[in-house]
Amino acid sequence: GYRQEEGIDFEESFAPVARLEAIRIFRAYAAHRNMFVYQMDVKTAFLNGNLREDVYVSQPDGFVDPDNPNHVYKLKKALYGLKQAPRAWYDMLSSFLLSQDFSKASRPDLQFAICMCARYHARAIKKHVHAVKRIFGTYVEPFIGVYGIRRILLFL
Repeated sequence: GYRQEEGIDFEESFAPVARLEAIRIFRAYAAHRNMFVYQMDVKTAFLNGNLREDVYVSQPDGFVDPDNPNHVYKLKKALYGLKQAPRAWYDMLSSFLLSQDFSKASRPDLQFAICMCARYHARAIKKHVHAVKRIFGTYVEPFIGVYGIRRILLFL
């Protein structure tokens, strides 16, 4: 999350979770507006995405094949906890939405990139600073002449 340290669970992903207050406000607003609220379980969201590259895993403890103890498994679908799972899920969701006549935004999604950088700004290292510089160089630079750097930095 926000306080990761390099070498200690540094590659672990951050799982954003809604705060309880936000859920209570949402439910109160829905009740006020007489809206129906549907809840669904997305435990299998990361389990159905197709992988772009070959991923091999070792046999799990307790399930080792006694005839072939040194064999590994080639994954056909993404597994929860796999580094490739969020991207596989995003690709599957994106293709489904496009098939339902939704369209992609014509401008880059700055919010995602900025939020990813903001997660690590409390303990920024060289890798994080480099990512922020790439965002500024790619997306923000054309806007500096229009809005000014000070206003953009305050917005971020």
